[in-house]
Amino acid sequence: MQYDIIFISGEKLFDHSLCGIAILKKLMEKRGYSVGVIEEPKKESDVLKLGKPRLFFGIGTGCIDSMVRNYTPLNKKRTEIERLKFVQTIPDRALLVYCNWIKRHFKDSVLVIGGVEASLRRLTHYDYWDNKLRRSILLESRADILVYGCGEKQIEEITKRVREKKDLKGIAGTCVRSREVPDGFTMLPSYEELLKSKNNFCDMQNLLSNDENLCQKTDKSFVLQYKSPVYTTEDIDEYYGLDFTRKAVDDRTRGFEFSIVTHRGCIGNCNFCSLRLTMGSKIISRSEESILKEIKHITTLPHFSGNIDDLGGPSANMYGMDCSVCNKDCIKCQNLDKSHKKLIELMKKARNIHGIKKIFVRSGVRYDLAPKDYLKELVKFHVSGKLKIAPEHVNMRVLQLMNKDMGSLDDFIKEFNELSKCDLGFYFITAHPGSTMKEAHELADAVKKLRNAESVQIFTPTPMTISTCMYYTGMNPRTYEKVHVPLTYREKKEQKRVLLLPTNKTSQGIWQGIWKRQEYTKYIRR
Repeated sequence: MQYDIIFISGEKLFDHSLCGIAILKKLMEKRGYSVGVIEEPKKESDVLKLGKPRLFFGIGTGCIDSMVRNYTPLNKKRTEIERLKFVQTIPDRALLVYCNWIKRHFKDSVLVIGGVEASLRRLTHYDYWDNKLRRSILLESRADILVYGCGEKQIEEITKRVREKKDLKGIAGTCVRSREVPDGFTMLPSYEELLKSKNNFCDMQNLLSNDENLCQKTDKSFVLQYKSPVYTTEDIDEYYGLDFTRKAVDDRTRGFEFSIVTHRGCIGNCNFCSLRLTMGSKIISRSEESILKEIKHITTLPHFSGNIDDLGGPSANMYGMDCSVCNKDCIKCQNLDKSHKKLIELMKKARNIHGIKKIFVRSGVRYDLAPKDYLKELVKFHVSGKLKIAPEHVNMRVLQLMNKDMGSLDDFIKEFNELSKCDLGFYFITAHPGSTMKEAHELADAVKKLRNAESVQIFTPTPMTISTCMYYTGMNPRTYEKVHVPLTYREKKEQKRVLLLPTNKTSQGIWQGIWKRQEYTKYIRR
């Protein structure tokens, strides 16, 4: 059998709405196309399993960039750290590897690349693992077209054009190579200009957007980015309403079988986060009817025991905050409805469906958006022992550089404790641009006072984020002011390690002295 489309994925095919390849497969089959999937190819011969597709190969590495997946924030291979027990399932720079394998055997096939790895590397970007600027992955992979963000509309249009043997230029939400620049495109600094000046890199960062037609010159060719298509509630109702079996395929997917996605996008715009350039910075909520219909369907599945694993999205409490009036920063807009009324009503209706024992919210909430009425509903009916929040830091300067300086963590904790006997779980980031040892000690003091610090991660510079621009340039791209950047392995390790050490003033002085005398390495080796 010759398939119309063959998807190659760096992850297992999980027949669930949480799996992007599963959505695309189901959608294109619904449109009448035959679709094959090659999961986690380990060697070159694996991409030959299904032969040559009639239309194109769709290539992605999954929901995580392969370098983020395979390396720690300190740039060590995860496989070399015994306590992690990490099993590497995809090669480094997997998207390039997969494309090279296919090119060698199917030279005239159309190659469509997409997913997180393609989305965040679609233009010139700083690569933390090589510590240098790399060209667009569209050029490096020699693919015919790149899909960024959620790709349902793009794949439908690409399929139609390939079938009709039409040109692939001009498809919203894609990038292509070109020898010329059409009208209506914003010109970014070229690859060559970016190599010469870090100020130019800041200039480029300030122009990055999913909502603009962008152009960037590299050598003698241009990479054209066509602005993202507009997705609607009706669109995502269809995508998430497809007939998924929801059966776990391995330990990584077990526990997610009965999770429900309520919306796409995130209005948080955290500077270290890539969601703005993948899912977008606007909320697109599913209809209440669609979500409740999905829950009712789940109750009929033979392997369902009564509990919904998660009801949410990138931040669970952004459901219903849809707005397409302008391109301003939604989270700071006074006109946006942040009452949570739609979400509270949805939660009430969902838990009253016959066959439902409990509906959990595990995907975390944006605490600085959560009003008291929502918190009451949440802690009474939807939290299993612990609610997860991500303050990220406690120092105001660092929080401003993260774009997470809204709300008061102390006030939220006080209000939460008045409403609930549940615990709070906290996520923090250290060694972010702007964080010196002083800020690390300040964070350590705060963490010691809190129970359940779920995770303290060292900042990882992922391509195209504002925080990564700060890391590479040593400047805040919004103001061009200098920012302290923890660049060395040693300083990053110390900023993480200090969170595990005593934090009173006396001990701070001792540890700072050890640091200055360069004796810290000897200490941790003992």
